[in-house]
Amino acid sequence: MVRHKMNQPGKSLGVVGLGGLGHLAVKFGKAFGLNVIVFSTSISKKEEALNLLGADKFIVSSDEQEMTGMVKSLDFIIGTVSPNHSFDLYLSLLKTAGTFVLVGCPNEVKLNPLSILVGMKTISGSATGGMKETQEMLDFCAAHKIHPNIEVVPIQYANEALERLIKSDVKYRFVVDIENSLK
Repeated sequence: MVRHKMNQPGKSLGVVGLGGLGHLAVKFGKAFGLNVIVFSTSISKKEEALNLLGADKFIVSSDEQEMTGMVKSLDFIIGTVSPNHSFDLYLSLLKTAGTFVLVGCPNEVKLNPLSILVGMKTISGSATGGMKETQEMLDFCAAHKIHPNIEVVPIQYANEALERLIKSDVKYRFVVDIENSLK
């Protein structure tokens, strides 16, 4: 987020998806002083996004009227979901010179070139930073009390955890407790 200047208080950030990466993007965005809007296909995540994570707004991405109301309103978008989705739709939500950063991993990215040419928009991807960036992020997390929301499970529960993960039934990451599982 720092690499793409998503740390400017008062700017607006759209977070596409509210899973393992998305919930952390919301936490970082709020710590940076951004106005954070969560986009999800699941209305069931609205209360968590607004009340637990502190997002400023929640949009059901299949609601055409709500999506249309967001056109040209965001400075930044972080795409955290892996299923294929419409990039043109989300790019239309960016202001002039807005930035879309892809951290999820869909099978393919399809878009109309005009979606980025008109409005001087940027698309970038990021999997991880180097040692210096990682240490700065960890220091920022410690200073702002940012941590992932996890469910700790014994190794004997690994198969059930994978089944729940496939069904998107996890808040927000599973951590397998190997040490206690082997006692």
